[in-house]
Amino acid sequence: MDIERQFRVQDLLARYADSLDGGRFEEWPEYFTEDCVYKIISAENFERDLPLGVIDCDSRDMLRDRIMALREANIYEDHRYRHILSTTLIKRVEDDTIYAETAYQVTRIMRDGSAMIFSTGCYYDRILEEDGALKFAERLVVFDSRGIDTLLVIPL
Repeated sequence: MDIERQFRVQDLLARYADSLDGGRFEEWPEYFTEDCVYKIISAENFERDLPLGVIDCDSRDMLRDRIMALREANIYEDHRYRHILSTTLIKRVEDDTIYAETAYQVTRIMRDGSAMIFSTGCYYDRILEEDGALKFAERLVVFDSRGIDTLLVIPL
């Protein structure tokens, strides 16, 4: 096991979750390579190799557009997330690519203080080093349930 690699990957995931949980959404696209893939997909579709996702972005610019829409166009009830992440399992390393899996639980907290488990699942990541920093080349967010709340505004 490469301890430094493990630490760097876990640091990437912790910072990613911290940006989203802290409402610093403009930081979110910077965790990805320029030609990235970000997809939120049900476990059922993932297991059947059906590519249709709830959210499907294929570049950092598309991620930026999602944040612009979140800030300026979408109308939704104010809420925030709190991510809980498992220890990341590095499945393999090929050339300069790290393949990793991390289980997650996201709690949604509403303005009135009510909270509910919003989503559980697993991140399937393909991670590259770019300019000395690890970045997601691909992040598949595979959620456990068959459906997802229509209030999916903030990235998972």
